Amino acid sequence: MIIYWDKNTNSKNRIGKRVKELRTAHNLSQKLLAEKLQLAGYEFNDLTILRIEQGTRFVPDYEVVAIADFFNVSCEYLLGVTDEK
Repeated sequence: MIIYWDKNTNSKNRIGKRVKELRTAHNLSQKLLAEKLQLAGYEFNDLTILRIEQGTRFVPDYEVVAIADFFNVSCEYLLGVTDEK
């Protein structure tokens, strides 16, 4: 598997900043967000959310879709391609 990262920020993903913004805007802790994603059928825990937000974890496409669906935003927004949710 090839893992790409943002060379400008040395992050392993592009969604960490937006995930943290959305999580805090919805008044969710990392643990509560992970629990809600688990209830939706995805394998997340609070450490997973922490690592995504810190940019130390690669995020596969299906997890990007899951997080975007949960927050009812587009994948493009989550990836920082657009500012339009």
